[in-house]
Amino acid sequence: MKAFILDRYGSSDRVRFGEMPEPEVRENDVLVQVHAAGVNLLDSKIRDGEFKLILPYRLPLILGNDVAGVVVRAGSRVKNFKPGDKVYARPDKDRIGTFAEFIGMNEDDVALIPVKLTMEEAASIPLVGLTAWQALVEMANLQKDQKVLIHAGAGGVGTFAIQLAKHLGAVVATTTSTANIDFVRLLGADVVIDYKNYDFETILDDYDVVLNSLDEVTLKKSLQILKPGGKLISISGPPDPDFAEKHGSPWILKPATRVLSYRIRRAAKRHNVSYSFLFMRASGDQLREITSLIDSGIIHPVIDRVYPFEKTEEAMAYVEKGRAKGKAVVKIR
Repeated sequence: MKAFILDRYGSSDRVRFGEMPEPEVRENDVLVQVHAAGVNLLDSKIRDGEFKLILPYRLPLILGNDVAGVVVRAGSRVKNFKPGDKVYARPDKDRIGTFAEFIGMNEDDVALIPVKLTMEEAASIPLVGLTAWQALVEMANLQKDQKVLIHAGAGGVGTFAIQLAKHLGAVVATTTSTANIDFVRLLGADVVIDYKNYDFETILDDYDVVLNSLDEVTLKKSLQILKPGGKLISISGPPDPDFAEKHGSPWILKPATRVLSYRIRRAAKRHNVSYSFLFMRASGDQLREITSLIDSGIIHPVIDRVYPFEKTEEAMAYVEKGRAKGKAVVKIR
């Protein structure tokens, strides 16, 4: 099958378009013919080797973390899917590879796609949807009338998280560029900070939750706006010891995460708030919850651009620039 393959960690010139064997289908797996794949900054970070300690992949590796397609084969113990089903998923972190014609996944990680969505729209959802769900519902337990700041509101995670937070009844603030102010307001943001002209930490105060996807400077500033007992959740790091414990990471990673996150955890303690790192996990059950919100018209996918399969590297380069409004997607079939 055709795929985009990483042979060695490094820059974009380490990725090639080539042939790989079709994935094996285990007894609890479905083999999915890929129709579309979402493109995420995570793909570039994996390519560059930023997650080598957390995700020790064996190379060569097929990149890609979002998929929508059709089941073509089901393992002997699969109960919930059959050939012909239209599905979407964020594959388990150990079995990524959606920039390909086929992918094998455990059925527990898969869900039927929302009824009204195209394959491209469905492929834009899993990683950002699960990230927002696990941050705001699972970790933050966001409640009605609580205040949440979602950084980078026009990005892939931001566009989904704003809609989800509004559905949960929260007061939503976000940071964005001047050009996207009206756009994030349409998504539901109550307070919009133009980061090019204003410092969010001088405007916002007494917030319950911050969802950070930006740099270390933004992470530290975010502590200043939280009320005592507030929660700072970051998807851009640094990883903390709780993350290493929950993910059964190699023993060497546990002391490493303690060192890497020491400063931000100490600063959070001084502010009487908590800090947590989120590396989202695959979950078909949570995707089904997300599907119901999409089918009910509560959440809508946001796609910036759709690229043909052979332009996957171009799509990754576009996402790396940080200017995508919502998601970029590769159309594979």
